[in-house]
Amino acid sequence: MSLKNYIRDIQGFPKEGIVFKDITPLLIDVNARKECLEILLSTVKDKKINKVIGVESRGFFFGMLLAQELNVGFIPVRKPNKLPFDTISASYDLEYGNDTLEIHIDAIQKGDRILIHDDVLATGGTAKAVCELVERLGGVIVQCNFLMEITFLKGREKIVGNEIFAAMTY
Repeated sequence: MSLKNYIRDIQGFPKEGIVFKDITPLLIDVNARKECLEILLSTVKDKKINKVIGVESRGFFFGMLLAQELNVGFIPVRKPNKLPFDTISASYDLEYGNDTLEIHIDAIQKGDRILIHDDVLATGGTAKAVCELVERLGGVIVQCNFLMEITFLKGREKIVGNEIFAAMTY
Protein backbone atom coordinates (compact mmCIF):
# COMPACT_ATOMS: atom_id res chain seq x y z
CA MET A 1 0.00 0.00 0.00
CA SER A 2 1.38 3.42 -0.93
CA LEU A 3 0.40 5.91 1.75
CA LYS A 4 1.05 8.76 -0.67
CA ASN A 5 -2.14 7.72 -2.46
CA TYR A 6 -4.00 8.93 0.64
CA ILE A 7 -2.44 12.40 0.76
CA ARG A 8 -4.24 15.10 -1.21
CA ASP A 9 -2.42 18.22 -2.50
CA ILE A 10 -4.31 21.48 -2.01
CA GLN A 11 -2.85 24.32 -4.08
CA GLY A 12 -2.67 27.80 -2.53
CA PHE A 13 -3.64 26.81 1.03
CA PRO A 14 -3.31 28.47 3.51
CA LYS A 15 -1.90 31.09 1.15
CA GLU A 16 -0.79 31.44 -2.45
CA GLY A 17 2.41 29.56 -3.29
CA ILE A 18 1.90 26.82 -0.68
CA VAL A 19 0.94 23.24 -1.60
CA PHE A 20 -0.82 21.91 1.49
CA LYS A 21 -0.62 18.17 2.15
CA ASP A 22 -4.14 17.15 3.26
CA ILE A 23 -4.13 13.99 5.40
CA THR A 24 -7.92 13.69 5.62
CA PRO A 25 -8.12 10.82 3.07
CA LEU A 26 -5.53 8.92 5.16
CA LEU A 27 -7.54 9.43 8.34
CA ILE A 28 -10.76 8.30 6.68
CA ASP A 29 -9.40 5.03 5.29
CA VAL A 30 -9.13 2.48 8.11
CA ASN A 31 -6.57 0.28 6.31
CA ALA A 32 -4.33 3.19 5.31
CA ARG A 33 -4.53 4.58 8.85
CA LYS A 34 -3.55 1.22 10.36
CA GLU A 35 -0.67 0.81 7.88
CA CYS A 36 0.58 4.31 8.65
CA LEU A 37 0.46 3.67 12.40
CA GLU A 38 2.46 0.45 11.99
CA ILE A 39 5.09 2.29 9.94
CA LEU A 40 5.35 5.05 12.56
CA LEU A 41 5.66 2.47 15.34
CA SER A 42 8.25 0.38 13.48
CA THR A 43 11.22 2.50 14.57
CA VAL A 44 10.19 3.12 18.18
CA LYS A 45 8.66 -0.10 19.54
CA ASP A 46 11.87 -1.17 21.27
CA LYS A 47 12.88 2.28 22.56
CA LYS A 48 12.08 3.11 26.14
CA ILE A 49 9.59 5.96 25.67
CA ASN A 50 7.73 7.49 28.62
CA LYS A 51 5.50 9.98 26.79
CA VAL A 52 4.43 11.00 23.29
CA ILE A 53 4.00 14.64 22.32
CA GLY A 54 1.44 15.47 19.67
CA VAL A 55 1.80 18.89 18.05
CA GLU A 56 -1.32 20.95 17.37
CA SER A 57 -3.36 20.05 15.66
CA ARG A 58 -2.73 17.37 13.07
CA GLY A 59 -0.05 15.80 15.27
CA PHE A 60 -2.77 14.89 17.75
CA PHE A 61 -4.32 12.23 15.48
CA PHE A 62 -1.40 9.81 15.26
CA GLY A 63 0.27 11.13 18.41
CA MET A 64 -2.56 9.80 20.54
CA LEU A 65 -2.60 6.51 18.61
CA LEU A 66 1.16 6.13 19.12
CA ALA A 67 0.82 6.80 22.86
CA GLN A 68 -1.98 4.23 23.08
CA GLU A 69 0.01 1.56 21.25
CA LEU A 70 3.15 2.27 23.29
CA ASN A 71 1.10 2.31 26.51
CA VAL A 72 2.50 5.70 27.57
CA GLY A 73 1.20 9.17 28.36
CA PHE A 74 0.21 11.73 25.75
CA ILE A 75 1.16 15.41 25.90
CA PRO A 76 -0.59 17.98 23.73
CA VAL A 77 1.57 20.90 22.60
CA ARG A 78 -0.77 23.71 21.64
CA LYS A 79 -0.99 27.23 20.32
CA PRO A 80 -1.11 30.06 22.90
CA ASN A 81 -3.93 30.27 25.44
CA LYS A 82 -5.35 26.81 24.67
CA LEU A 83 -3.89 24.97 27.67
CA PRO A 84 -5.59 25.64 31.03
CA PHE A 85 -2.60 25.30 33.40
CA ASP A 86 0.77 27.08 33.69
CA THR A 87 2.83 26.82 30.51
CA ILE A 88 6.15 27.63 28.91
CA SER A 89 6.31 28.68 25.28
CA ALA A 90 8.61 28.77 22.27
CA SER A 91 8.18 30.83 19.10
CA TYR A 92 9.13 29.71 15.61
CA ASP A 93 8.97 30.63 11.93
CA LEU A 94 6.74 28.84 9.43
CA GLU A 95 7.06 28.73 5.66
CA TYR A 96 4.19 31.25 5.64
CA GLY A 97 4.56 33.26 8.88
CA ASN A 98 5.41 32.73 12.54
CA ASP A 99 3.71 31.24 15.58
CA THR A 100 4.14 30.11 19.17
CA LEU A 101 3.61 26.78 20.92
CA GLU A 102 3.00 26.02 24.59
CA ILE A 103 3.29 23.04 26.91
CA HIS A 104 2.19 22.56 30.52
CA ILE A 105 5.09 23.07 32.92
CA ASP A 106 4.40 19.73 34.64
CA ALA A 107 3.96 17.61 31.48
CA ILE A 108 7.55 16.35 31.46
CA GLN A 109 9.70 15.31 34.38
CA LYS A 110 13.49 15.44 34.22
CA GLY A 111 14.76 12.39 32.32
CA ASP A 112 11.44 11.49 30.68
CA ARG A 113 12.09 9.88 27.30
CA ILE A 114 9.94 11.67 24.74
CA LEU A 115 8.69 10.78 21.27
CA ILE A 116 7.71 13.95 19.40
CA HIS A 117 5.09 13.42 16.70
CA ASP A 118 3.77 15.87 14.11
CA ASP A 119 2.17 15.51 10.71
CA VAL A 120 4.86 17.15 8.58
CA LEU A 121 8.49 18.19 8.75
CA ALA A 122 8.74 21.18 6.43
CA THR A 123 11.03 24.10 7.35
CA GLY A 124 11.69 22.60 10.79
CA GLY A 125 10.54 25.61 12.81
CA THR A 126 7.75 23.80 14.61
CA ALA A 127 9.92 20.77 15.39
CA LYS A 128 12.74 22.97 16.67
CA ALA A 129 10.34 24.83 18.99
CA VAL A 130 8.96 21.56 20.39
CA CYS A 131 12.47 20.18 20.92
CA GLU A 132 13.33 23.36 22.81
CA LEU A 133 10.27 22.94 25.06
CA VAL A 134 11.14 19.31 25.82
CA GLU A 135 14.74 20.18 26.64
CA ARG A 136 13.78 23.14 28.84
CA LEU A 137 11.61 20.80 30.93
CA GLY A 138 14.42 18.24 31.24
CA GLY A 139 13.11 15.64 28.82
CA VAL A 140 15.21 13.44 26.57
CA ILE A 141 14.13 13.37 22.92
CA VAL A 142 14.11 9.79 21.67
CA GLN A 143 12.85 10.61 18.17
CA CYS A 144 11.12 13.26 16.09
CA ASN A 145 8.48 11.30 14.21
CA PHE A 146 6.44 12.60 11.24
CA LEU A 147 3.82 11.37 8.80
CA MET A 148 5.73 13.11 6.01
CA GLU A 149 8.82 15.16 5.30
CA ILE A 150 9.12 17.76 2.56
CA THR A 151 12.84 17.37 1.95
CA PHE A 152 13.57 20.42 -0.24
CA LEU A 153 12.61 22.69 2.68
CA LYS A 154 15.54 21.23 4.68
CA GLY A 155 13.73 21.06 8.02
CA ARG A 156 16.16 18.41 9.27
CA GLU A 157 18.84 21.05 9.48
CA LYS A 158 16.99 22.78 12.34
CA ILE A 159 16.77 19.66 14.49
CA VAL A 160 20.24 18.20 13.91
CA GLY A 161 21.31 15.85 16.67
CA ASN A 162 17.87 14.27 17.01
CA GLU A 163 16.79 10.99 15.46
CA ILE A 164 14.24 11.75 12.73
CA PHE A 165 11.77 9.44 11.05
CA ALA A 166 9.12 10.20 8.42
CA ALA A 167 6.68 7.62 7.05
CA MET A 168 6.67 9.43 3.67
CA THR A 169 9.00 11.86 1.93
CA TYR A 170 8.34 14.41 -0.77
